Amino acid sequence: VQALFDQAHIRPGTWGYPVDFRNEEAAWQEGMAALPRLARAAQTLGLDRCSTWIMPCSDERTFDENFEFHVTRLRPGAQILADHGVRLGLEWVGPKTLRDTRQYPFIHTMQGMLELGDAIGTGNMGLLVDAYHVYTSHGSNADVSGLTADQVVNVHVNDAPQGLAIDEQLDGVRDLPGATGVLDLTGFLQALRAIGYDGPVTAEPFSQRLRDLPADQAVAETAAAMQAMWRKAGLS
Repeated sequence: VQALFDQAHIRPGTWGYPVDFRNEEAAWQEGMAALPRLARAAQTLGLDRCSTWIMPCSDERTFDENFEFHVTRLRPGAQILADHGVRLGLEWVGPKTLRDTRQYPFIHTMQGMLELGDAIGTGNMGLLVDAYHVYTSHGSNADVSGLTADQVVNVHVNDAPQGLAIDEQLDGVRDLPGATGVLDLTGFLQALRAIGYDGPVTAEPFSQRLRDLPADQAVAETAAAMQAMWRKAGLS
């Protein structure tokens, strides 16, 4: 696998947490059984950043019950990752429109996710910071400036649709970075630069138009958007 990366001149940035911790006990246990092997492989490849997202609501568990559920489900896996030199970033999901679909709201802000990481307490916890979720959780680039580089495991960039209030934004509708100008990505990237973040920055649009394009064209448009974003921020 390392040879394939080398031949393609690709430096891998991050990997998704492979354990199904959200659902049935059996699925969680199955994922946990496989995690040590995957963590060893990641360590060998130098993949020391792993991340997952946290559902911001539930029909089954109150906030406190859900908090304890996530600590119980995530702590053992986070410890396995820590034993292999891998950090785990948790992504909060900001849109109110998603929280309103379930009975009980859960963590949906940067500060709340930091508190969950602290409660897990394995020493390798941090955040997946998505510019869209900073915006939809009513956060700011000043909040990003208040983080340390060690707290940021990886970063997603995109843009929000125009013409919607913050609390009307949908989780699954986002554009390429810079496409609408709703998100201040220049300030976002400069805040990350100021705290010394040196990890991966990944485009994460949810765009049907982009999905419908031929793969090469979608990649080219994404690359162009990323390059324009870096230039505008003065970081290219």
